[in-house]
Amino acid sequence: MCDFPVAGAATHDPKAQRLMDIGTMTLLIIGAMGLMLMLGVPLAFVSGSIAVVLAVTQFGWKALFIVGSRTVEFLDSFALIAVPMFVIMASIMEKSGVAGDLYRAFHVWAGGLRGGIGVVTTFVAVLLGATTGIIGGEIVLLGLIALPQMLKLGYDKKLAIGTITAGGSLGTMIPPSIILIFYGLTAEVSISHLFLATLVPGLMLASFYIAYILIRCGFNPAMGPPLSAEERNMPLTDKFRLFGGVALPMLVAGGVLVSIYAGFASITESAALGAFGAAIAAWVRGRFSFEMLRDVLIQALRTCGMVFWLVFGTNALIGVYNLMGGIDFARTTLGGVSSEPAVILAVMIGVFVLLGFFIDWIGILFLTMPVFLPVLTQLGYDPIWFGIVFNLSMQIAYLTPPFGPACFYLKGAAPPDVTLQDIFAAQWPFIAIQIAALIIVVLWPGLSLWLPQLVYG
Repeated sequence: MCDFPVAGAATHDPKAQRLMDIGTMTLLIIGAMGLMLMLGVPLAFVSGSIAVVLAVTQFGWKALFIVGSRTVEFLDSFALIAVPMFVIMASIMEKSGVAGDLYRAFHVWAGGLRGGIGVVTTFVAVLLGATTGIIGGEIVLLGLIALPQMLKLGYDKKLAIGTITAGGSLGTMIPPSIILIFYGLTAEVSISHLFLATLVPGLMLASFYIAYILIRCGFNPAMGPPLSAEERNMPLTDKFRLFGGVALPMLVAGGVLVSIYAGFASITESAALGAFGAAIAAWVRGRFSFEMLRDVLIQALRTCGMVFWLVFGTNALIGVYNLMGGIDFARTTLGGVSSEPAVILAVMIGVFVLLGFFIDWIGILFLTMPVFLPVLTQLGYDPIWFGIVFNLSMQIAYLTPPFGPACFYLKGAAPPDVTLQDIFAAQWPFIAIQIAALIIVVLWPGLSLWLPQLVYG
């Protein structure tokens, strides 16, 4: 049983009155955020500007120190250096043509299977997740490489589109995952444990996608025709030779993960080695140039700049809100929902999914975790497991309109005859699969926790 205070039990207490005032302020904050987002103001500046206004109006000009101090405190984390390093590694892999070579290496093996190209696309998405971990790049690459091929073969348009958006979103479920790095920093838990914990659920979700593709195409072969005999018939030695072009990049990605799991290097050191190894692999493949390096660094600056500004704004807002007593109010509100931990957990997941309709994962993470994690700990849930629950919830958020970032990434790379309506309509079967995977992980926490326990004890 949960020992939260019962909402409304002390309505004449000064603290209860203060909480009601905070409740009104909370509604005003939510309303202001919603209005500014609808006006097109980026979330980083929405949350940051509201934080500044609240700090000045509630506590005076000296309270602006909170905004700066929380930003400096967050930046003073050695593990944070891993983020730009992994982004650089991902960008080098993307620009050196690893995705195209992976796709060509595998599609000749499974191309004769009904739905085989869809299976290959999902499998390549998993491998790209281990090398990039950034869904935007994955989806664009698969949209440019796999989607035209599937449409040319006569694949059902919705099946082809959904395979790419859902498969490309797996990048955050397969380590190294940028989401889990930020979650680990926020929850103050081991990032290495999180990487191991997400591996089984991530592979499970990918296997669900593959099973769905094979079942749909098995019942209706017209949905996923095989490659023609001319396209897939080549000597066995040539088929194996295709793997030579991707052996070194995949070795780099595998080496990064092994160094993390085996404890040979920290997350930051492994990320730096990965970025260096990706550059060496690109050079060996004859794809490295100073122009590519310049583009990689510019892309890393843009990606990290966007993410860090979101972190600064949301972090500042939570800091001021906490000073106002917002965390106590949130705990009291959640405690008033139910005395059953499972119901409170369901509410938290519902908040993740609902917010995913409108804002990006980084905003959801920093707006909710400072409120949810103390409650979660009091309820006795494992924060490592909860990180995987959050990650799976974000899988749903990637595909659901009106925000659905995966859908918009694909639209930018899809042929002109693929409309945004086509893309959104293709997501629902895969969203249902994601919900099923989320329910499984919620009901059986050991699915995500057994591997970290096996490795680290």
